[in-house]
Order: sequence, then C-alpha cells, then structure tokens
Amino acid sequence: MSAHVRPRRSILYMPGSNARALEKGRALPADGLILDLEDAVAPDAKTGARNVIAAALADRAAYGKRELIVRTNGLDTAWGEGDLVAMAHVGADAILLPKVESAAQVQEAVDMLDGAGAPGHLPVWCMMETPRGILHAEEIADHPRVECFVMGTSDLTKDLQALHTPMRLPMLPSLAICLLAARAARIAIVDGVYLDLNDAEGLEASCKQGRELGFDGKTLIHPKQIDAANAAFGPSPDAVAWAHKIIAAFEAAQAEGKGVVVVDGKLIENLHVAEAKRLVALADAIAA
Repeated sequence: MSAHVRPRRSILYMPGSNARALEKGRALPADGLILDLEDAVAPDAKTGARNVIAAALADRAAYGKRELIVRTNGLDTAWGEGDLVAMAHVGADAILLPKVESAAQVQEAVDMLDGAGAPGHLPVWCMMETPRGILHAEEIADHPRVECFVMGTSDLTKDLQALHTPMRLPMLPSLAICLLAARAARIAIVDGVYLDLNDAEGLEASCKQGRELGFDGKTLIHPKQIDAANAAFGPSPDAVAWAHKIIAAFEAAQAEGKGVVVVDGKLIENLHVAEAKRLVALADAIAA
C-alpha cells in the first residue's frame, strides 16, 4: 500500500477510557491521535473504553483532519478479539495492533475486522516492539493492509535488555531495519516515545535524531510534546521556498531539453525534484 503524503509529525497517545481527554484532543495541534485500549487503560476499564471511543468517533467531524487511530489489545489477551470486533466500524482511520511479529498475525486481525463489517480499505498500523517483530519487519510491511509502522521503543529496550541512552545507540539497528522495510514497502513510519516529560532539550534532540534517520514523525505521551515534534518533522519555510525554487528551475531546464540544472551552485537532478515535490505536498497538507 503506497503511503500518500499526509502529515504524521505528531501522533499523541490518549487513554481510550477518558472521555474528557478525548474531547480535549479535538483542539490539540497534533496530526494524529491514538485512542488507546491497551497500555493506557486498566484491565477493569477496557471493555467500557470501547464505548467511550465509539462515542467520541461518532462525532468524527469535531476532530477535523486529525488522523484517528485506535490501538487494540493483543489477540493473545482476553480483550483483543473483542476490541477488533467493536472497533471495526466506529469510523477510525486505522487500527493499531500491538506487538506485531508476523504477516500472519496481521492477516488474522484483518480477517476479524472484515468479518465484523470493517470497511474494506480500513488500514492497519503495526507496533514494532519485539525482537521477533523487528526480524520480520519486511514481511509485515509488505502486507497489503499495513499502512504504518509505530516504533515501540520502550518495550523493545526491555526485551533487548538494553539501556535508555541519549543517542539511543542500542536502538539504532532495530530502527534502521524497520525504516528500510517501511520505505521499501512505501508505507509510513513513526518513531517511539520520549519518556521524560521534564526534559525539553532531550525531547528536541530525540525528535531531531528521528528526523535525521528518516521517520515521518514521533509518537507522544503528553500534549506539551506536540510543538517539538511538529517543528522537527515539519518542513521549514526556507526548505519549502528552496523546494519551489528548484522545481521551477528544473521544469524550465526540461523545457529546454536539459536533464539537470544548477541552482545557486548546486546540481539539481530529478531525484532532488521528486523529494522537493513531496516536501511541498507535505507543507500544503499541514497548512490545510
């Protein structure tokens, strides 16, 4: 499934059992909201949280163009199948599956969604947060209903028996494998969360690193992290102006039968123009 250009700079987790929080999400400047039935919801509140999310999504228009994703519990839990059945037709933009480890696991969830009456195009997002899941990233990304990878770096760090470090060196092999699989399959991919809510500099550095690595955006655990993610993963005004400039110059060169052009001393080829057009489309989508 080809990922169209859509802003996913900031994807905020929100507890699916908290109706007031979900209502506040309508005004937050996040590109997407993950309405969570898994980690953010206590066991005795999980069933009721399905109704809270369904009620919130009944007024879909109130969320504007924000992307709304529901994270279900795993199929190996007491709530997973019920979550998929209940969330199949409530109007979510995607269903996020936790701890995905194979394409067969994705297909099992898709079969349940389709059997419960989900729209045939309802995308699936996959949490990549276990060693086995990372090793199977390519086959998972190639599943036709998978639209986005979400890095679950907290669980992955635990399973690897690694340490949380500022440069995330223990994470880099896993991040790289998932990035390669996502880009090969032409799907989106968003980075894991930053856990220290009082470390603004650390958050900015993590967002910057994620952007440099090639992520489309970052998952967040608090609204005060949104601005940093939007700034890091969104194109700057200067970058957009440069993109427009090289697009125009290249098109003029093509009209003269040339395949390359030099702009401000820099050689511009078709590959640069393709990325410039993607960036401009992203900026337009953000503005909208």
